[in-house]
Amino acid sequence: MASVQHAEGDRRDFLFLATGAAAAVGGAAVVWPFISQLAPDAATVAAGAPVELDLSSIAAGAQIKILWRGKPYFVRNRTEAEIKAAQDVDISTLRDPETDAHRVKEGHAKWLITAANCTHLGCVPLGNQGDYGGWFCPCHGSHFDTSGRIRKGPAPKNLPVPQYTFVSETRIRITGAAAA
Repeated sequence: MASVQHAEGDRRDFLFLATGAAAAVGGAAVVWPFISQLAPDAATVAAGAPVELDLSSIAAGAQIKILWRGKPYFVRNRTEAEIKAAQDVDISTLRDPETDAHRVKEGHAKWLITAANCTHLGCVPLGNQGDYGGWFCPCHGSHFDTSGRIRKGPAPKNLPVPQYTFVSETRIRITGAAAA
């Protein structure tokens, strides 16, 4: 008789543990959607989150293109010659007059960050090309200088500069979209 009671106790303990485990898994399955819906989805995070970029790997005279908020941006490490060419322009001759100093951060003239869409119809211009050594939009023939300013072609405005800050000498944080 003792062995029958012992077997019933083991069976009862197993059923108790199995029922408890099933209840825990079921409870977690019910609660999980409520918890996960509290977090913003990836599109929301991508739409508003600032992006940080390490500039140390971009050689002088080179540029990279990054995507932020689903839009392309150019990050260009300008040479001394490109900076001088941009600074020597008579801004009264420009369609969208803007000094080079206004388009870069003080003390960081070698770094130019712009939206990578032509202001004519939104094409992506080619870097280090065109009549002014900046960007050339092969779709419709707009030429931008080494400061991203429109110099020739149908584009009405300069390549927009986003809101950004230098976190360190070799790191930037883009925090706001380029004004259109």
